[in-house]
Amino acid sequence: MEFRHRLLATSAVLAAVIATSAHAQGGPNVIEELVVTAERREQSLQDVPVAISAFTSEGRDLIGITSVQDMTNFTPGLQYSSQLDRVSLRGVGRTTNVHAADPSVSVYSDGIYTTSTVEAGKTPLFLDRTEILRGPQATLYGRNAIAGAINLISRRPTEEWYAEARATYANYNRHLIEGAVSGPTAIPGVLFRLTANWEKQTKGWYDNIVPGMPDEGNVIDTNIVEGQLRFDFNDNFEGWAKLTTIVWRNGGGGPGSRGTWTPAPYSTFQVANAATTNDPGYGCSGRTTNVLNRSPLGCTNPQLDDPRKIASTVPFQVKLDDTLIFASEWTWHASNFDVKYTTGGARYHYNLNRPPNDNVAPVERFTLPGGLTIFPQQLYNYQEREEWWSHELTLSSTHDGPLQWLAGVYYWNEHYEQPTSTYLFQQSQIANPTGSSCPRFGNVCPPNPLLQRTYDEPRFHIQSKAVYGQVDYAITDTLKFTAGVRYSEDTKKGSEEARVICFAFFACTPGFYPEQLSIFTPAVDITQSLFIPRATPPQGVSSDFTFDPATGRARREYDGKWDQVTGSAGFQWEPDSDTNAYLRYSKGYKPGGFRIGVDTALTANPYTDKETLDDIEVGVKKTFGNFQANVAFFNYWYKNAQIPLTVVDTSGGLVQANSVFYNVPKAVSRGVEIETIWQPINNLQILANYSYLDSHITSARGPVDPADPAALDPDANPIGSLADCAARQANANPADNCAADLFSLLQGGGFQLGQDLKGQKLPNAPKHKIAVNVNYTWELDAASITGSVSYSWRAAQYGSIFNRSYTRSPSWDQVDARISYKPNNDKYTVILFVKNLLDDVGYEGGATASRREGYVGPATASAPGTPVTVIPVSQGISTTYPITPPRTYGIELQYRFF
Repeated sequence: MEFRHRLLATSAVLAAVIATSAHAQGGPNVIEELVVTAERREQSLQDVPVAISAFTSEGRDLIGITSVQDMTNFTPGLQYSSQLDRVSLRGVGRTTNVHAADPSVSVYSDGIYTTSTVEAGKTPLFLDRTEILRGPQATLYGRNAIAGAINLISRRPTEEWYAEARATYANYNRHLIEGAVSGPTAIPGVLFRLTANWEKQTKGWYDNIVPGMPDEGNVIDTNIVEGQLRFDFNDNFEGWAKLTTIVWRNGGGGPGSRGTWTPAPYSTFQVANAATTNDPGYGCSGRTTNVLNRSPLGCTNPQLDDPRKIASTVPFQVKLDDTLIFASEWTWHASNFDVKYTTGGARYHYNLNRPPNDNVAPVERFTLPGGLTIFPQQLYNYQEREEWWSHELTLSSTHDGPLQWLAGVYYWNEHYEQPTSTYLFQQSQIANPTGSSCPRFGNVCPPNPLLQRTYDEPRFHIQSKAVYGQVDYAITDTLKFTAGVRYSEDTKKGSEEARVICFAFFACTPGFYPEQLSIFTPAVDITQSLFIPRATPPQGVSSDFTFDPATGRARREYDGKWDQVTGSAGFQWEPDSDTNAYLRYSKGYKPGGFRIGVDTALTANPYTDKETLDDIEVGVKKTFGNFQANVAFFNYWYKNAQIPLTVVDTSGGLVQANSVFYNVPKAVSRGVEIETIWQPINNLQILANYSYLDSHITSARGPVDPADPAALDPDANPIGSLADCAARQANANPADNCAADLFSLLQGGGFQLGQDLKGQKLPNAPKHKIAVNVNYTWELDAASITGSVSYSWRAAQYGSIFNRSYTRSPSWDQVDARISYKPNNDKYTVILFVKNLLDDVGYEGGATASRREGYVGPATASAPGTPVTVIPVSQGISTTYPITPPRTYGIELQYRFF
């Protein structure tokens, strides 16, 4: 009913946009032929036998598509997390930022593969076109294109002089200034283009109620400068090169910053399970004294009542520096074929500072019984140091005739470092861990001067090689057969180093408690007790733990190799110039990897196997005069989907999380996608898209739900029973026993139970998506005015393979509107815009959940050796929603000099 009311309200707005009649003379809103390069040749989008959504710079300005998130509204099956820079298509996508694993949607910026989707968010002044290819692009794109590919094409140098400047001002004090200039150089045959922008926002979308602490949410200060050269050496040889530099000096804005809503009370236990120090919420338990809490709401989470309010004492910082991105292509035209060499690469340093958890109490200090003062707030630092370079050589036919062909070789070389640290930045005791905790170093622990409670750093070298070919054969004038094959080989070698320090947690000093030891409580280096070399290293580990006496870190070596033959075959039927029907089979592949770093350290089972996907797709692209419709039906058989799971040992004491990429044995994804454009009268254009997606697991038994290890939720489907687990405790062999779960004892649990996940939906796969845009141009005597209104709606979705109420994001919708004024000489454009007109809360993806579990220590001090009771507690499940921006509005000015 809510959806229906919103759609009716939006229809009224759309009607208002076109209510005034005008004599149409032909405006920007017409159905035009769109040329794409999705199959490495220039073709009309309507002639390509692939499901494609394409956005030109002019189309983006018309509709108001200014971000990747906007593109998801008008691209069937596309989902994107701007906070985490993760993209998925048709239920297949990236669910982690671990670089030792790969994305499922490949992003190519001017022919160069990139590991991030960020460049797709460049403004229309930089990008000429964005092509989103849905379904496995098994032959021509190959690398990590198991779900599809995003092809970014920059605006290129022009033969005639061109210069343009743009400026935007919006609420939250957002400024954007950019400009471009292009034309010939003094060197014959050489053209240039230079584009730059500066974007800054000083007010955040999240109001931080803690006095003196900054607001968060898109608080940014960024620059992009990009230069291009085009070379026309002679009639047979041409080249092009681009160099880009990007700088971020952001506060709480950009990828990695806060973008979530957690409407849950703060935890109030002393130490969370699998943690190694005190939780800030213990200052709200009533068991401590000398509490420092500057929040006006005290121990009440402001997000319980308002998703746009926070109480945080650790500010975000998002920085990007030392960034250079290079791309080039060099083409030699022979008489019957082209030879193209595409090469480029990138390097960057990304640096994120943030609290380890978005939803901890803003308590900065408290004193335990006995007199030990705790400074519980922590700073989490995450970095990426990336370098990669790629080479691709292609040969493609250019002659006339029924047989056309294309062949190529590809090589990718990447090195990355991904260090993370958690700083207990005011707890000076952890600078010098007690020597007895380092027996491998003669009971002398290296110092810890930076006050790092945890440190983890993967360093990896990744190579990818491929050879491929594709042929197109015109059987008749209307029927064409296409077949392609690709062989890929991927290797990943590297290392991981980690160190863990424990402070004021009873499990780190067995028999003694911080309430007893008081100011004499030592910091304990638990690295050597957590990471114990095994007689047989786990799969993918080439050398198990060694220990460095200079740093105190444990180190492990990794080595993995995967390969796969993929390809595609299909028929295309074009009985007339307005009809394109196709049947296509594709097999996609994504290499395996390792679950290391980011949110875990030297986990017990790091290896994950490769994914494969088989797709059958039927599509029709049809133009009926002033109406155009593209329809695609697809069916995926998906094997070994890599899903990150972290199941913590809940048996009590000092434990390590078991973080893995769980390979889901079998899943399917099927659906229908409809994209339409209708121009019922001159100057009026209506775009309407709909997609249906059924993406679910067909075989998976055994995973444990991290938020509900005992499978107590009514929707859980446990394998076995708690009663059976209790009976098995009498067995002599402990290996036959169920894993204990102390934290669910009071709820009737007590053991971890794996579940049968058959029928569970894959993450971030809403069943329905709808998008409508209506734009109309009024032609005046000296100018034109164009109004545009967009409405988008998507159904509920889950953020986990455990489909529960606590991992479900509800359905949501959004209304955007803009109006532009342009004189007939086209010298300038003035645009007024509003996004999220009704200021609704939307959801970028499914929700995530965690069980708030930990230990409550003694309420009073006692002498060392006195028996003490520690209580394991569970304080419920908290749900975190990734939410979209609030209402934003502003004005944009565009001026074209020539």
